[in-house]
Amino acid sequence: MNAKCTTDPSRDARNRHRSCVRAADSIRRMAAKGSDGAPWGLEVRRVVNGRGLVALRPFRAGARVMPIIGRVVTARTVWRWWSSSPRRAANCFRLAGDRYLDPSGQLGAFANHGCRPNVRVVARGDRLAFEAMRAIRAGDEVLHDYATLLGADDVWTMQCRCGWGGCRGRIERFDRLPMRVLRDYQAIGAIPRYVLRTTAESIPSRR
Repeated sequence: MNAKCTTDPSRDARNRHRSCVRAADSIRRMAAKGSDGAPWGLEVRRVVNGRGLVALRPFRAGARVMPIIGRVVTARTVWRWWSSSPRRAANCFRLAGDRYLDPSGQLGAFANHGCRPNVRVVARGDRLAFEAMRAIRAGDEVLHDYATLLGADDVWTMQCRCGWGGCRGRIERFDRLPMRVLRDYQAIGAIPRYVLRTTAESIPSRR
């Protein structure tokens, strides 16, 4: 997700800004390499909305683009971060149940939203990865649709500025996607099953 720093002119904000820049520079230096040293073919660069992940090489449709590395935390932890560190909270990827993946300090923290995404999130247990939804060219920003990880019980929303001609404007939970988009996503498995299940789980029992 977009890792722009605050523009608050206070001393603390300036310190946070410098820390953010140093972290981004550190991640840029390790671009195209994971914690195991395997090349990913991605780099953190300046993009339309702050910093984002840019492909250094082409990826074919269906190819694994990058594992999303992070620490598994609970929903309660994420809720605390909304008060103390909202950017960190917004960057978390939802897992099944009340668990989230916190990508702080990893490339996944720079994965931005796009209303015309070129990757989807695939889940295998507590492991997440980006997979190409269509061919990605070298120089393209890697984008995923945040709505595909927002369950029917999620209240988080975002005003989108992706710049695409068909931009939805307001990004919110998956069950409020335009019907055509929702059907297309379901057809290609772009919405994890544990997110789809939140629709039934959020409906009160009639018994």
